Amino acid sequence: MTVSKESANELFLTLIRIQKLLLAARHHAPAVHPGADTAAYPILFAVAHGLQRVSDIAGSIHSDASTVSRHVTGLVRHGLLAKAADPTDRRAQVVSLTSEGWDVVHEIQAKRAGWFQELLADWQDDDCDELSRRLDALSTLLDASLRSRGAAPPPRPLDLTQETPR
Repeated sequence: MTVSKESANELFLTLIRIQKLLLAARHHAPAVHPGADTAAYPILFAVAHGLQRVSDIAGSIHSDASTVSRHVTGLVRHGLLAKAADPTDRRAQVVSLTSEGWDVVHEIQAKRAGWFQELLADWQDDDCDELSRRLDALSTLLDASLRSRGAAPPPRPLDLTQETPR
């Protein structure tokens, strides 16, 4: 069975609305640390994947390198990120989360999970699991489509509700 163009368009428009609502929610999220405004959250989560150069972070979050660099400088100043010489090229630097940075990332994810749990108060676990499965299948298709076009999709989000090595 094939999805009609109308159904595909309706789903696409719904996803765009959800994306915009999530961006708006990020801008109104409570601050968890004075040195990390919500615009820097994607950088913190990108660095949670491991050592990265600023240019790689910018690519993974689809942002300008100068903007990311400015945020990284502020996050380093507030003790959430650390810079070190790149082990593969000593002329370059890589960024990693500090212990305090890990704490902030865990707190952000915990607050998001709590907020989403409140939003879904009238849902059952089965409803949530089904939507999650279908969205994951859609994200797999989007990832494959982007890769087939030569684009680098962003990394999968880390589930920091599980223990993460520091």
